[in-house]
Amino acid sequence: METAGKTPVVMAIGGLDPSAGAGILADIKAISAFGCYGVAVVTSVTFQSSSGVYGAHHHAKAIVEGQIKPLFDDFEIAAIKTGMLPTRDCIEAVARAINERNGGPLVIDPVVRSTTGGELMEDIADGIETLVQCLFPLASLVTPNEFEAQLITGIHVEDTESRARAARSILDMGPAAVLIKGGDAGGKDSTDTLLDSDGLLELAAQRIESRNTHGTGCALASATACLLARGISLRDSLKTAKRYVSEAIRTAPGLGRGYGPLNHFPSGIDEGR
Repeated sequence: METAGKTPVVMAIGGLDPSAGAGILADIKAISAFGCYGVAVVTSVTFQSSSGVYGAHHHAKAIVEGQIKPLFDDFEIAAIKTGMLPTRDCIEAVARAINERNGGPLVIDPVVRSTTGGELMEDIADGIETLVQCLFPLASLVTPNEFEAQLITGIHVEDTESRARAARSILDMGPAAVLIKGGDAGGKDSTDTLLDSDGLLELAAQRIESRNTHGTGCALASATACLLARGISLRDSLKTAKRYVSEAIRTAPGLGRGYGPLNHFPSGIDEGR
């Protein structure tokens, strides 16, 4: 919950994308767009552009821990969003710090690969198992896309019914809520499936045909974390965050030679203030 008169501080934990379309640079832009103050913990330095991921240098556990502790010591963290957590050691270090120091909302974007297809976990099976064991039980919301939901659950996700079954399976793993994103599926609408304590909810938006979709998952999760930090309900937060991403795609600047970045500062979005 936001403290009166204070700007909420939202922590982004994830990889550094030098092109700033995804990862913590994109997270910080989305956090700023929603009127919060973003702080960041870098788990991996990736070598990428809008055209692809060409490699990465993953940070050791001590480097991740060394970044997190001073931030918790200095700031009252209102919410946390995690993205690229590339190794078991990294996931365990983040989970331990959050379990010990954070009491606010935690939004987990369980990224496995980039928009361009580059793998973002050193060992996908081990990474997913560690996420499920260590971080899912702490999460206010987990936001896999259909591919990630399939890896997590073993359920082939391709439509509304299978998204619902996968969401129930993930909810049983401990998070308070699950949003399975359907943006990569075909059709005229982009439909996400939310499962929380109030049941299932389909969140649909008209699909925007665009190559400028780099970092949409980062933007959605970061925006949601900001709104939760301000005390907005989960369902209202997700509705606003989804509108934000749609407008960010629609007004994207058209940069890069591959999957271009979003416009992280579109006008006309209710920031929840």
